[in-house]
Amino acid sequence: MKRFDWSSLDEGGRRAALARPARRAEARVTEGVRAMLDDVRARGGTAVTEWALKLDGHAPRRIVLDVATVAEARAALPPADVRALRVAADNVRVFHQATRPGDGDWVETTPGVRSRIAWRPIRSAGIYVPGGTAPLFSSLLMQAIPAEVAGVPVRVAVTPPAKDGGIHPAMILAGAEAGLDEIWLVGGAQAIAALTFGASFDDGVIPTCDKLFGPGNAWVAEAKKQAAALPGGPAVDMPAGPSELMVVVDRDAAPEIAAADLLSQAEHDADAQVVLVSTSRATIDYVLTEVEAQLADLPRADVARASLAEARAILVRDLDAALEVINAYGPEHLALQVEYADELVDGITAAGAVFVGRHAAETLGDYAAGPSHVLPTDGGARTLGGITTASFMTSMSVQAVTAGGAAELAPVAARLARLEGLEAHARAADLRSEA
Repeated sequence: MKRFDWSSLDEGGRRAALARPARRAEARVTEGVRAMLDDVRARGGTAVTEWALKLDGHAPRRIVLDVATVAEARAALPPADVRALRVAADNVRVFHQATRPGDGDWVETTPGVRSRIAWRPIRSAGIYVPGGTAPLFSSLLMQAIPAEVAGVPVRVAVTPPAKDGGIHPAMILAGAEAGLDEIWLVGGAQAIAALTFGASFDDGVIPTCDKLFGPGNAWVAEAKKQAAALPGGPAVDMPAGPSELMVVVDRDAAPEIAAADLLSQAEHDADAQVVLVSTSRATIDYVLTEVEAQLADLPRADVARASLAEARAILVRDLDAALEVINAYGPEHLALQVEYADELVDGITAAGAVFVGRHAAETLGDYAAGPSHVLPTDGGARTLGGITTASFMTSMSVQAVTAGGAAELAPVAARLARLEGLEAHARAADLRSEA
């Protein structure tokens, strides 16, 4: 883990201290994704199949979530696991139902001129669920359930196959809890290409989707970025690449908790980044010592060590300086393990999700608290939020005008139109005031 003293750094040094791993922007990723998108656009499902066989060793496959398949998956898991998954699904649904935006009240700006905001679900959502080395069924819940609550009629879920070409039973149950009819086993940039252009296979069709969602590795993140840049291409939720966590601690923090939280994200991916920020040099030492101790028996220690090579430990003068670091970095996840942590929240302007106090473990948010854990990475939190029900909806203004309202407002609009040199606009307004 690289160490920095924030107060001793100039502007360039501070940018370097907060830099994301260079591997996320390698030229080979950009060029490889471009080639894959071009190939799938030209050859459809045939190209997707070839890329899937080359990269994952298995052709795309559709898993229908019928009664028998779901029952078999449920029987394959301990009852306690099934109950835990259901509690998580229920919490996600409750939170998103409570925060679903509804049509606004009418606002009268001029007598007889009323407007309001109306919300509608998008037509189709492509939901990418990371997998492969670990079945991240929680990401399926965190996307498919908000989409269901929003009322999206077409939800297409894709996830990489397991090494044996199959699917973890928990992924099947998560899909069933979210009300999905099927899950496609295809991952990586080739899955994003399929969702972008549509793809036909022997056992079904992945349709073109209006908006793409979900976190993924550097290849998936780049594929979403390039897909969104295509003429007529899909919208995307946010930059949601390899995971990030910033943990802010003071001298009274529990080193074992801070270390556990850092490792919980480091074990995700070699490109994941964790950042420790502290007002105490001694606390940084204690936490880093604890990180090494906990690494010893961590099953994914190799992945975590690779991630820790790009980790940062930053010493700050005080909590005001810590806020400066937070808002400059814009972390995906932010854990505040300091005294009076709740008082810092008002000063935070850039974070995907904030976990206040030592009891608010980021892991709780990852699985079962309710809000979606699909959050912006790579500094996206400076301008974007994480997935909510509104992410799967569009808003439109609705305007209603009476004859009296038109007579009142049309002369104003006509004068402004002529001021801009748009005579046809002005005449359209004039006709309303004369009616």
